[in-house]
Amino acid sequence: MSQTENNPTTAERTSDREFVITRTVNGPAHIVFKAWSDPELFRRWWTPKSFGMTILSCEMDVRTGGGYRLVISHPSMEQPMAFFGKYLDVVPNARIVWTNEEGDGEGAVTTVTFEERDGRTLVVWRDLYPTKDALDEAMVSGATSGFGEQFEQLEALLGTLDA
Repeated sequence: MSQTENNPTTAERTSDREFVITRTVNGPAHIVFKAWSDPELFRRWWTPKSFGMTILSCEMDVRTGGGYRLVISHPSMEQPMAFFGKYLDVVPNARIVWTNEEGDGEGAVTTVTFEERDGRTLVVWRDLYPTKDALDEAMVSGATSGFGEQFEQLEALLGTLDA
């Protein structure tokens, strides 16, 4: 049985403005949180490899009031694209909430929670968009796809880290 069958990723629109991804991963919450908060680990799994994107730089100050900035390139883009925002709430090993400020106007607010269960961690990722139209646009653009592959990459990374 593959990891995908053991730990399926669900991704669904739960309301006009919210998109939710869930996955149970093999690893304790403190290690999963580290993979989300350590820039060197984060850049190893964040972009789905099949998308052909490269993280050129990754700056993260993962604490309440801190910020992040990712610069990502793709062969189809003339210039690399920056993704950035602020951390609104960080509870180590339990929750990270951040803004997505790179677009025009107000961006989505992302909340990721980590709930440990018997040495495994339930990850719930919620993107709350400012409007129904903003989520509609994200879904059409492909911004709400690739999560299964991302989580497979996270699982592979977790398998290399010491608990």
